[in-house]
Amino acid sequence: MESTHTKLKFREKVGYGFGDLGSVLFWQTIMVYLLYFYTDVFGLTAATAGVMFFVSRVLDAFFDVVIGMTADRTETRWGKFRPYILFGAVPLAVAAVAAFTVPSFGGTGKIVYAYITFLSFMFLYSTVNIPYTSLLGVISNDAVDRTSASSFKFIGAYLAGIIVSATALPFAKMFGKGGTELEIAQSGWHTTMLIYAIAAVLFFFITFLSTKERIKPIAKEKTNIKSDLKDISKNIPWMVLFAITILFILFNCIRLNVTTHYFKYYVGEQSVPWLTDILNFFRGYIINPIISLFGNEKLTVLNRNETFGFEALTSIFNTVGQTLSLIGVILVPWFAKTFGRKEATIILFVTALICTGSFIFFSPENIFLILFFQAIGSITGGPISALLWVMYADTADYSEWKTGRRATGLIFSASIMSNKLGWAFGSMIAAFILASTGFVANVTQNAGTLNGLKSMMSVIPVIPGLLALTLLIFFYKLDEKTMKKVQEDLNQRRIESGSSAI
Repeated sequence: MESTHTKLKFREKVGYGFGDLGSVLFWQTIMVYLLYFYTDVFGLTAATAGVMFFVSRVLDAFFDVVIGMTADRTETRWGKFRPYILFGAVPLAVAAVAAFTVPSFGGTGKIVYAYITFLSFMFLYSTVNIPYTSLLGVISNDAVDRTSASSFKFIGAYLAGIIVSATALPFAKMFGKGGTELEIAQSGWHTTMLIYAIAAVLFFFITFLSTKERIKPIAKEKTNIKSDLKDISKNIPWMVLFAITILFILFNCIRLNVTTHYFKYYVGEQSVPWLTDILNFFRGYIINPIISLFGNEKLTVLNRNETFGFEALTSIFNTVGQTLSLIGVILVPWFAKTFGRKEATIILFVTALICTGSFIFFSPENIFLILFFQAIGSITGGPISALLWVMYADTADYSEWKTGRRATGLIFSASIMSNKLGWAFGSMIAAFILASTGFVANVTQNAGTLNGLKSMMSVIPVIPGLLALTLLIFFYKLDEKTMKKVQEDLNQRRIESGSSAI
C-alpha cells in the first residue's frame, strides 16, 4: 500500500490536461460560435436557437447527475471514471460533426435536426466530460497536487480555446466549398469540426492511458442514490459554489454568445495600422522562419492600410483572451499559495468585472482599448474556473469528512450541472435579447441591436458577476485552515480503515 500522500508525476498531470484539450475543442466552438452558426449559417432565428439552447441544456444538466451517480457505482479494471473517456470519445466526435452539419431540409425539418443533433452532442459530452472532471477528486488526495493538476486541466482547456479562437473562422472560410456564400460557409464549418473531432479523440486516448485512479472511499458499504442526494443537499459549501458557478457562467456566457455578432455588426471592418505592424512582426520573425524549415512559400507582408474583417478581428480578440487566460491559469498555483484559494478568486474576480464593465465606454474604432481590456480581463478571469474546480474537490472531501461517505462523481456531475444551467440561461438570455432588439442575420442592424450587443459585452454580464462575488465573499466558508484540518482527519481515517491511496 502506498502512502496517502502519493505525489503525481509531471507526465500524469500533463496527460490529465489533455482531456480538457480534447473537451474544449468542442466546448469552445459551441460556446463562442454556435449561436452565430445557427443564425447566420444554419438558418434559425435567434429566438428559435435560444429556446433550443435552454431546453437542451436543462435536460442535459439533469442527465449530468445521472452520469455522475452511475460513474460512482461503476467498477472496472480501469477504475470508475476512465472507461467513460475511453469508450465515449468516438461517439462524442461523431455527434459533434453532426451538430455542425447543415441538412437539406425545410424549416421544421432543420429545427428537428438541430434539436436531435445538439441534444445528442450534449449527452455524449456529459458522458465523457463528467467522469473526466471527476478524476480530479481521485487521482490524488493532496491539495497542492490537485491544485497543480487542475491548473494543467485548464492549461489544456485554454490551449484548446486558443486553437479554436485562432482557427475556427479562418478554417470555416478556408475549407468552404460550393457555389453560394452560404454553401461555402456550411461546408467550411462541417470540415472544421471534423478536424477538431479527430484531434479530440486522440487527446482523450492520451488521458485514458496516462492517468490512474488512487483514492478509494472510506466507507465499504454500498450507498443508495437517496443517501447520496441527501448528503449533497446538506453540503452547504457545495451549494454555495453551485450558485456561484451558475452566476459566473452567466457572466462569461452572455458575452461569448454574441462576440462574433459584436464584431460583425457593431465593430465592423477596421483599418488598424498598429495591429498590422504586430502581425507583420509575428509573420516575419516567428511564423516565416518556422515555415522555411519545411521549404514552403512564406507569408507575405501585410499592407499597413489592410482592412480587417470581422472574422479576423473576432479571431484576434478571442485568441488574445484565450492566450492571456492560459497565462493566468499557469499562475494558479502561485495565486492559491500566495493568497489562498478563496481570497485569490475574490481578487481576480473583482479585476475581471471591472474590465468587462469598461466595454460600455468603447466605440467601434477603440480597437486598442477593446483588446487591452480583453487581455487584462482574461488573465484575471481565466484562473477563476480552475480555482472553482479545486474548491469543488474540497467540498467532496468536506462531504466525506461530515458523512463518512464519498460521492466524487455526484459532486462533480452536479457541479457540471451548474455549468450547464448557467449556459442554458446565459445562451437563452443572449439569444432573446438579440431577438428583442430586432436582429436579422446578414443585414445592417438598427441602433437598438447595436446598443444591445454593446450592453451584452459589458454591463449586462456584470450583474450576475457581482452576485457571484457577493456569495463567494460572505457565504463560502471552506478556507485554507478549515481544509487543512479536514484533509488531515480524512488521511488518518484512511490509514485506520485500510482504504488509503493505492
